[in-house]
Amino acid sequence: MNINKMLKGAVAALTSAAALGALTAPAFAASGTYDLNGKGVDALSVHGGAQRIATIGNAKAKNVILFIGDGMGDSEITVARNYLHGVNGTFQGLDKIGQPSALQTSTGKAAESGVGQYTTFSLGGSSNDSLMAKDSKGQLTGSKTAGVITPVTDSSASGSGWATGTKTYNNAVSVDVKGNPQLNLIELAKANGLATGNVTTSEIQDATPAVQESHSSERACYGPQGKWDGTDKNGDGKVDIKDAELAGIGRCLADQLKANGGIGSISEQLLDTRADVTIGGGAKYFNQLDENGNTLWRQAADRGFQTVKSGDVDGFKNLTYKDGQPVLALLGDGNLPTQFNPSVATKQDAAKDENPTVCTTNAKWLGNQGASLADFTDKALDLLQANPKSEKGFFLQVEGASIDKQDHNANACGQIGETDDLDKAISAALKKVDLSDTLIIVTADHAHTSQIVESQPYYALSTVLKNADGSKTTISYGTSEKNLYSDGQDTEGAADSSKAQGNMSHTGTQLRIAASGPGASRVDGLTDQTDNFYTIAGALGLATDTTSQNNLSNGGKVTVNKDKDGKYSAAVTGFNGDAVLSYQLIDNASKKVVAESNTSTPLSGVRVATAATTSISFADFTPAEGASYTLTVNGRQSGKSASVSFPSASGSADKTPNGGNGSGTVAQGTVKEPTAPLGKTGATVLGLALMVLALGAGAMVVRSVKAGRR
Repeated sequence: MNINKMLKGAVAALTSAAALGALTAPAFAASGTYDLNGKGVDALSVHGGAQRIATIGNAKAKNVILFIGDGMGDSEITVARNYLHGVNGTFQGLDKIGQPSALQTSTGKAAESGVGQYTTFSLGGSSNDSLMAKDSKGQLTGSKTAGVITPVTDSSASGSGWATGTKTYNNAVSVDVKGNPQLNLIELAKANGLATGNVTTSEIQDATPAVQESHSSERACYGPQGKWDGTDKNGDGKVDIKDAELAGIGRCLADQLKANGGIGSISEQLLDTRADVTIGGGAKYFNQLDENGNTLWRQAADRGFQTVKSGDVDGFKNLTYKDGQPVLALLGDGNLPTQFNPSVATKQDAAKDENPTVCTTNAKWLGNQGASLADFTDKALDLLQANPKSEKGFFLQVEGASIDKQDHNANACGQIGETDDLDKAISAALKKVDLSDTLIIVTADHAHTSQIVESQPYYALSTVLKNADGSKTTISYGTSEKNLYSDGQDTEGAADSSKAQGNMSHTGTQLRIAASGPGASRVDGLTDQTDNFYTIAGALGLATDTTSQNNLSNGGKVTVNKDKDGKYSAAVTGFNGDAVLSYQLIDNASKKVVAESNTSTPLSGVRVATAATTSISFADFTPAEGASYTLTVNGRQSGKSASVSFPSASGSADKTPNGGNGSGTVAQGTVKEPTAPLGKTGATVLGLALMVLALGAGAMVVRSVKAGRR
């Protein structure tokens, strides 16, 4: 054997040993996360970092409809199909999406189809695994860890993944693990001139709809007073700010609230995002009070929304498209009633096999009155298609929420009825659109508890159902954290539908994703939840990467106005690559800061009204005689900056615009690339804030000015 062969043999042996070592002793990334073939947290947490098919391109679609079955894993689909249609039956909507040759375009050609699976893990069990950790009073405390690989996601982290393309922690709403807002599909669609809609059977503030309408460090930040329902809490017979104060803000990061110079709660941001159509539940949270003491319902009406409140089915049915008047229809105070009355899972009992459960229709289900999820979808499509913006296209998200909520309750009939409602909503959409230009995607946010088993397990609760074909399905519910049968104290067998049966939990398996229409084949094989964002955004021609999103703010403009009472304000437009703005008003002579926004956290500042006008009020500002000022507005995501000096170059102390009538435009400025962006963005600001907290330097004092929208 010559020396070359000996060297080759030695190298081969070393290589084999190294490979064997890699198999027997997996490597760990520097951050402590598993890193054999996958990425660590640092790589996964950046925008697009979790994609599995980043190199695969997109076909173009004019419209996209995304159907989400919350908690609808493969087992939940099968349970519902077995019961409603028999084990060999077929859903007319749900099963046709993605099925080759099952659907045709308007020309009779088979629609493109695709079916695959996607991974759903998150990057933290709560905000405690992020830089946005807070205490019980809503004060930022931060965490030493910005993300932890977490195999089981919740709805907010999963929804944020497909809404923004960014992995994040459980409870986060379209922010990353450092708290930085990530632009969502509705914001990007609006920036591209498309019509938009958001439909659900849950509270509209709940995680899945919230990811398309807001940015929040906590999913429970429903309103300015958290989850206060707008009722009398102190017993004085009145509903006022005292009740709101008693309710507290502990569910929200304090600096996110508008009263503290933040971008606002989920409900308030919904009004800022201004989707063309919003339909769901959660009406009671709009009884909360804004920083001016007005209810959010009042604010919605003042801002031109067509509003429909809890129980007003006729008002819903009579909705029509009206120019400049988006729809806000919240038909229930909370989550909407399910189609079927509850069933109650119980411990092992032979009598259940002898008398299997048959579900009965719930008299409170709004579908009895013509307001089912299918009716919501039908109405949303009518409104969107009547909107002139739909000539360019639309994006619509539709959620069947209570598959998850009733799976938590071990309520088989509840989850089955909701799956049926989602199936019929898909069928309703198929009657309204042409699959030659519309992509329909059907998937879920996370898997759940219910499992089809051979027989009733002794270790878990179960329900036995009588299927449509006469067979029986036994469903096991066995993921409660509680020991349901300890010490003989089990009362779960009592048929009390008001009691959650042990609070069943999510599971972490990959999920089915199916699509029909242009670009549907992109969902084939194994993808990640974040890939769905790129499939949808790419099909619609939206900005997907960070650079192209930042460039959406290149047209930013700021205009300083003065009203007839001498009050100054700024009208900001064109910052469509941002969710949050900061600003600073400086006296040019003294360089003194006259007014500025809160920049203490990534969720502090002024919420951008995408593709509309964002208003900043300087109610307490009075210009000094002979002085001039510069206002600089900065996009906190894009880093784009626009400045304007006023009253005038001549130095007039209080220039009177519009020929002396005392009101009108004072000055304008447009975006220029900043050399040193005002108001440090995202992680930089948060890092400084956390450093201050860590050093015990006390509270950060920031002068803030009320910010409004129109």
